[in-house]
Amino acid sequence: MPSHSSPLPAPAAAPLTAPLSHSTVVTTLRTAGCVFAEDEAELLLATARTADELAAMVERRVLGLPLEQVVGWAEFRGRRVTVDPGVFVPRRRTEFLVGRAVGLGRRAAGRTGRPPVVVDLCCGSGAVGAVLADALERVELYAADIEPAAVRCARRNIAPVGGEVFEGDLFDALPMGLRGRIDVLVANVPYVPSEEVGLLPPEAREYEPLVALDGGADGLDVLRRVTAAAPQWLAPGGHLLVETSERQAPQAVEAFTRNGLLPRVAESEELYATVIIGTRPPKER
Repeated sequence: MPSHSSPLPAPAAAPLTAPLSHSTVVTTLRTAGCVFAEDEAELLLATARTADELAAMVERRVLGLPLEQVVGWAEFRGRRVTVDPGVFVPRRRTEFLVGRAVGLGRRAAGRTGRPPVVVDLCCGSGAVGAVLADALERVELYAADIEPAAVRCARRNIAPVGGEVFEGDLFDALPMGLRGRIDVLVANVPYVPSEEVGLLPPEAREYEPLVALDGGADGLDVLRRVTAAAPQWLAPGGHLLVETSERQAPQAVEAFTRNGLLPRVAESEELYATVIIGTRPPKER
């Protein structure tokens, strides 16, 4: 699926007539500023069940809704993930974080001889948790988000793979029985500095929840809260993985270190992704 972040000026929608031909859909999308108009047209035509539904979907896209929210799903690491209106759309760069988490989850399973305990914090649609469950096969999975719409959407993605989703503010949402048991904690926290939220594409700033985007003055407010509490929730030798930007990485590493986590930075030039991985030191023998 094309990236949902292609620039759209959100012009006033012209009345659409049904049925729409392929060329008409392409022209309409291109006029609205869709960079991947051909690809998007193919997807809309393949998804719509009726001419009226196609017209409505094209109109919503022209108005600026993210493509994933228009069609109701996003492709994420080979899996089709449900994405409801008003829910953060999973980014392709986050697939890099998932890849690192899968490797750590498998290592934990080999070390302990049991399914790894995995938590998807700030889960949004639940894409990360659902894909991790698929890749790890045997997993004890939990997820949480503060946004009610995200929680409802995440349950539709995570329940089929045997996970549970909770609503609340970060760790406050999780069962207390998870303290000290988590092998892999993935926290896709918001990390856009408040002053830069207005620079995001209209699709993000107008149709995704602000709480999923705004990371405070320097973009690291939520990351600091997560790193401060994570050591109490991680199992000895457990890992916290957080996505951030390349320029924020040094400050993020400081937050990990300050809270007793052993950090390392992983980067993908291809996906333009930066992930900080912090490990809780194992217990002394």
